[in-house]
Amino acid sequence: MNSKAILAVPVILALAGAAALAGGPLAIGGSIPMADTKMKGVDGKEVAIADVKQPGGTLVVFTCNHCPFAKAWETRIVELGNTYAAKGIGVIAVNANDPKVAEEDSFDVMQQRAKERGMKFPYVVDATSGVARAFGATKTPEAFLFDKDGKLVYHGAIDDSQDQGKVEAPYLKNALDSVVAGKEVAVKETKSIGCGIKFRS
Repeated sequence: MNSKAILAVPVILALAGAAALAGGPLAIGGSIPMADTKMKGVDGKEVAIADVKQPGGTLVVFTCNHCPFAKAWETRIVELGNTYAAKGIGVIAVNANDPKVAEEDSFDVMQQRAKERGMKFPYVVDATSGVARAFGATKTPEAFLFDKDGKLVYHGAIDDSQDQGKVEAPYLKNALDSVVAGKEVAVKETKSIGCGIKFRS
C-alpha cells in the first residue's frame, strides 16, 4: 500500500462513520447490530450484547459518566436495568464516549459509578464507538429495546422529564412491561434528550 493510500484510510473510515450517522438510528423492527462485538466491562471481562441477550428481550442503553442528562437519568436507568434483568430481559449499558474529550468518562470512573449505583448488569466500553455508530445512537442517554426475537421495538428516551418527580410518561418502563408481557409496544419511538456522544476518532 502506498503512502497516499495509507493516508486515505482514516478519511475513508471517518466518512463511513459519518455516513452511518447520517442514515439515522436503527429502524423499528431492525436486528441488533454488532451483537458479537466484545467490549470491556467494569468487572474487567469482555462481554458482547449477544452474551447478555435473554429469552424475554434485550435492552441496550448508551450512556456515560459526565453528561448532566445521563447523570439525571442514571438512577432510573439502573433501577430499570436491575428490575427487568430479574424479569428475563438482558441488559447492557454502553459508554461510547472518548475519555480524552471528557475525563470523567474514563474506565476508572465507570467502575466507581457502577459500584456506587449498584448496577447488576454489564457497563461496558465501546472502545471505537463503532457499536454506537452501528446503532445510529447520538445521545446519552439513549435506549434501544429488542423483543424476544431480537427485533427493535422501542428506541428513544427513558421518560419525559429530566426531573424524576415530574415524570408523566415512563416510555421505557412501559415498553419493557409490554415486552415482558409479550404485547406490542404502544409508543415505539421518542426523541432522546441528552448530550451528544463524544465519538472516538
